[in-house]
Amino acid sequence: MGIIENIIKKVVLQEALIVDKTKLSEAVYKIRLKSDTFTKVDFVPGYFLRLGIGIGKEDLSMKDKIRSYSVWDLNIKEGFLDLAIATHSKGIGAQWVEKRQPGDQVYFKWKKGKFLVDHSADSYLMVGDLSALSHLYVIQRNLEKGKQIEGIIYSSNKKEMFSDTDKSKPFGFYEMPLNPQKEIIALIKEKVEKMEGKKMVYIAGDSRICVQLNNFFRKELGWDSNQVKTKPFWNPQKKGLE
Repeated sequence: MGIIENIIKKVVLQEALIVDKTKLSEAVYKIRLKSDTFTKVDFVPGYFLRLGIGIGKEDLSMKDKIRSYSVWDLNIKEGFLDLAIATHSKGIGAQWVEKRQPGDQVYFKWKKGKFLVDHSADSYLMVGDLSALSHLYVIQRNLEKGKQIEGIIYSSNKKEMFSDTDKSKPFGFYEMPLNPQKEIIALIKEKVEKMEGKKMVYIAGDSRICVQLNNFFRKELGWDSNQVKTKPFWNPQKKGLE
C-alpha cells in the first residue's frame, strides 16, 4: 500500500465492519455496516457514503478506489447502516460487493450533497432506475406524514426490483429498456395530473434521463428549479460517475 493510500486510510477515512450481506435480487445486494461512529452522526436522509473499495489495490487508479453509495437506512441507536448495491453494471463496485463477506472491514467517509429530503412540497414524484431505488426509498420514507407520493421506477427486468426496508413498495415498478425517455414522459404526464398543491420531483439514475427530464419539467411544464431535484448516479459512456 502506497504512502498516499496509508494517509487516506488512517486520516481521511473511518472504519466500519460488514455484519450482514443479503442478496435482494439477481442484481442487488444489501450490505449492513456497523460502526460506533454511526451512533454520533447528524444524519439527513439523502446522504451518501463514500467507500474505499479499492484501498490496497495497486492496479487501480485513485479515482477507482472510491465509490459513493446511497445510505438506504440508518439505525443510530444500534450503530447499523444499510446500503443497496446494484451489480448490473459489472463495474468496480459490482466486483467489490460480490467478493465481500460478513467480518470484512471497510473504510468510508460521509458525502452530504444536495439530493436530500425536502419537506416543503405537498406532493412528490420520484423517478429513477434500479441504481436510484434505495435513495428514493429513504427520501419518501422520511417525508412528513400526509404527503402525496407518486413513483416511476424502471428496469429492463422487473424482477430486479426490491422492497424497502419496511417491506413496502410505495412506487410503481415498470419494465422498460435503458434510456426510455418517451415512455417515462408519457407516465409523468399521467402522474402530474394527480398531484395537488406545491409539487416536487426527484429524478435520479441514468444521467441521460436526468438531463432529459430536468429539461422537460422546467421548459415544457414550467416548473421552478427548486421544484426539480436531479442526481445522476451513472452514465453508460463514463466510468465512476457518482
